[in-house]
Amino acid sequence: METALYYAKKSCDTMMRKFAAPDLPPVGKFHYHQGVFLSGMQKVYHVCKEEKYYDYIKSWVDSIIYEDGSINSFDKGMLDDIQPGILLFDLYKRTGDKRYKIALDTLMPILKDWKRNEVGGFWHKEWHPNQMWLDGLYMAGPLEAEYSATFGEDCYIETAIEQIILMRDHIQDPKTKLLYHAWDPTKEIDWADPETGLSEEFWGRALGWYVVAILDILEFVPENHPKRQTIIDIELELLDALSKYQDKETGMWYQVVDKGDAPGNWVESSCTSLFSYAMAKAVRMGIADKKYVDMAIRGFEGVINTSVEFDGDDLLIGGVCIGTGVCNYEGYIARPTSVNDLHGAGAFLLMCAEIAKHQ
Repeated sequence: METALYYAKKSCDTMMRKFAAPDLPPVGKFHYHQGVFLSGMQKVYHVCKEEKYYDYIKSWVDSIIYEDGSINSFDKGMLDDIQPGILLFDLYKRTGDKRYKIALDTLMPILKDWKRNEVGGFWHKEWHPNQMWLDGLYMAGPLEAEYSATFGEDCYIETAIEQIILMRDHIQDPKTKLLYHAWDPTKEIDWADPETGLSEEFWGRALGWYVVAILDILEFVPENHPKRQTIIDIELELLDALSKYQDKETGMWYQVVDKGDAPGNWVESSCTSLFSYAMAKAVRMGIADKKYVDMAIRGFEGVINTSVEFDGDDLLIGGVCIGTGVCNYEGYIARPTSVNDLHGAGAFLLMCAEIAKHQ
């Protein structure tokens, strides 16, 4: 088997041949589909330093952020359209171009005023009132943390830390220590349990975004922060819980994480990539036992063996759940899969860039 960096570069090159940077879908929109994929490419660039990857990222950003720093098109009512802001820090630090800072300063006040439910949790979207979705932490938390570290406004990183803890407190299952996909404290939405307000299942990719986001936030939390150890403990508890559900045969994780033996369930490549990234990164950061590197490498090998194939020079990543709302079991397992979906490619690149640091 080739190195993780080999597969990462093949994936980047494939996607660059398929899409000119401004044509990444949804075209013309500042959205997490592009943001997730390009975040993965940015991690790969940090490992290999090949300028074509930096140039591609910059080309997309420059196609959507105008000369005055305004952003072409994004929805101020959904966290998904805030996430690509994470790409702007590298560009600003390298070029000093003020429009990247202007764009960040457009996004951050939106987060400061974000609607919250009764416990202080961010609404996932304006049209999903009161609902906390686990994947929402990835869309805003790392951006808030890096903004605070870069520009010195501590309120943002404090909010990111708060959201980590609120999700653990209100969405975690006390038995498995896994976290459900979502929670509605009003219990009004149809998927909410009438007693708890929780959704029914542990969806893999939502858990993946949460476990990844915690570490990406933690990178910017000062060593002496009073809640730093709390965040570490939340991460380690979840990594331990996830370790119990890694499929022994494939090394992967399932679409519905705790029901590997249930009819219709299937191993899913994007959540496996995200869990592998988190396990490898937690070890590299010095907060987790080295056994997690072995689990991460097994996950990486599982994705390569079960979900990756080549079509000529093109690397194709399959087994990726398309985007989904909150479902019951039947809804999650019925979701179609896609090949080289930007969610899946981005998660794959994150994993490969991190695994490469252990090879």
